[in-house]
Amino acid sequence: MAQRALPLPAARLGRAVTAAGASTAVSGVVLLLPDGEPYSYRRPSPFAYAFQLPLARALARAGQEDGLAAHVVHYRCRGWNTTEAHLAADATWAVEEVVRRYGDVPVCLAGHGMGGRAALRAGGHDAVGAVFAMAPWFPDAPDAEPEPVKHLVGRQVLLVHGTNDQRSDPELSFRLAERAKKSNRDTCRFEVHSDGHSLRQHNAEVTALATDFVLGALFGHTYARPVADALAAPPPLGLRMPLAAGFGKSLRG
Repeated sequence: MAQRALPLPAARLGRAVTAAGASTAVSGVVLLLPDGEPYSYRRPSPFAYAFQLPLARALARAGQEDGLAAHVVHYRCRGWNTTEAHLAADATWAVEEVVRRYGDVPVCLAGHGMGGRAALRAGGHDAVGAVFAMAPWFPDAPDAEPEPVKHLVGRQVLLVHGTNDQRSDPELSFRLAERAKKSNRDTCRFEVHSDGHSLRQHNAEVTALATDFVLGALFGHTYARPVADALAAPPPLGLRMPLAAGFGKSLRG
């Protein structure tokens, strides 16, 4: 007799990451979506969750005066799982939960790897105003269905990818950005030369880029010139912008 698969646990929002002394009033939310695996029903990796916490804390600190809350999403399982697209469904659930908790506040989805794909896929929700995809993973099979992009119209969309990524093909994220740019001009992409999938080598620059983008997209702050130039530039220039060393220092200076 075949065993019945155990039901998946429910997705949930991680505890809100806030800065010390921040206002309790929430005016915007960023949801951090961890990496996952193409196919797996195992419980999500605690390391993937923990990997997103430093960025969540940095965003919460930078946005404390604006009332920004950051949550790292706990998936039901760690796999995308073909047409079930569990991670995208959990990202959509998380946006709905934000609406239930906080009301009509703008939301940014910020995902890494498989979470980047989930952020882009769930970005069409009415509450989502921005999508930040770090080293997004896409299937590279020749017969793979193209990722949808038309639902991203009206959102600010930024992708960042290391040129030495051995897990998520940077060329696939370029092709997606190229298609998205045709229907949504507010799409840009930065390349981090010599960095890998985790974007550790230039973590400070990626964090500064994320902070600038999230605060600009959710609260109307003026974008740093590299981001403004990338959003305004036509392809391929606006989709192969190099993320220069010292980007964070230039923002602070």
